[in-house]
Amino acid sequence: MSKNKKVLPGVNSNERLVKKKVKTNPNFGKKIEKRTVEELLENGVIIIDKPNGPTSHQVDSWIKKILGTEKVGHSGTLDPNATGILPIGIGDATKTLSFLLLAGKEYVGIMILHKDVDEKKIRTVCESFVGEVVQLPPVRSAVKRVRRRRKIYYFDIIQIKNREVLFRVGCESGTYVRTICVDIGRKLGSGAHLAELRRTQVGHIKESDCVLLHDLKDSFVFYKEDKDESSIRSILHPIEYILMHLPKIVVRDSAVDALCHGASLALPGVLEVDTGIKKNDIILILTLKDEAVAVGKSLMSTEEMIQKEKGFCTNLERVIMKKGTYPSIWKKT
Repeated sequence: MSKNKKVLPGVNSNERLVKKKVKTNPNFGKKIEKRTVEELLENGVIIIDKPNGPTSHQVDSWIKKILGTEKVGHSGTLDPNATGILPIGIGDATKTLSFLLLAGKEYVGIMILHKDVDEKKIRTVCESFVGEVVQLPPVRSAVKRVRRRRKIYYFDIIQIKNREVLFRVGCESGTYVRTICVDIGRKLGSGAHLAELRRTQVGHIKESDCVLLHDLKDSFVFYKEDKDESSIRSILHPIEYILMHLPKIVVRDSAVDALCHGASLALPGVLEVDTGIKKNDIILILTLKDEAVAVGKSLMSTEEMIQKEKGFCTNLERVIMKKGTYPSIWKKT
């Protein structure tokens, strides 16, 4: 195992470049930490520690009953026997869960070899899977069985005990760890299968962010019956939380409502830009109060956005903020 734990791509935050300094109007919108519990229940996120046994859809169903809401969904399905991080969107947040699929995933698992293999050979073969791999999804999967390319960012062996291999793998979303184990076994000539699997990270989201289902239920009961918000607030996250892995652009107040109506982002509205943005990257557009306005596809690089003064820099993929949250200044110009 490497001495320094490797990280998923995009987890380290980019530097923010300031193009223009402008103040925000305190009379419109609000800082995300000022949102009410009711607002978070209409457009929020819960990070569940999925237990062994139920399907991810069953977890959705239980949360619907706990919260008394109809709109609940998850990002990144876990098999019934897999445990760990399961991001849950509530209300309007379900519409943006697909963008979390762009984040890398980390798993810890136990692989069982079917024959004895030299430890050095095991480590060499496992390391050879780092990079791009071609996978055929398992027969029992939710997607069409066609070959697909996925990236393995790291594959660290934590411990080898007889035929049991405890490992940590960082991979692109949509990678089948079960298939990786089968392919490793085939390359070793021993055969292998995945015995246990736990998802330990999704982008910047870590195990420490997780809550158990019964903790969610207790917190919601305290909130409803005793008007105690302290526990439920530690569980409910704003929608921005699951989008923080995306590079960001900050816009002026006067540009916000036009974006809420689906307009492309023009450069005069841009105030701050993250480094490292390339053309066609998926980006998050924020207000000066750090509120998510929309998710878009970049038409320019960071350098072009900073240097140019005219033109459109982003087309929208999904509007997040409600119309009318900021004034319709754009209609008057």
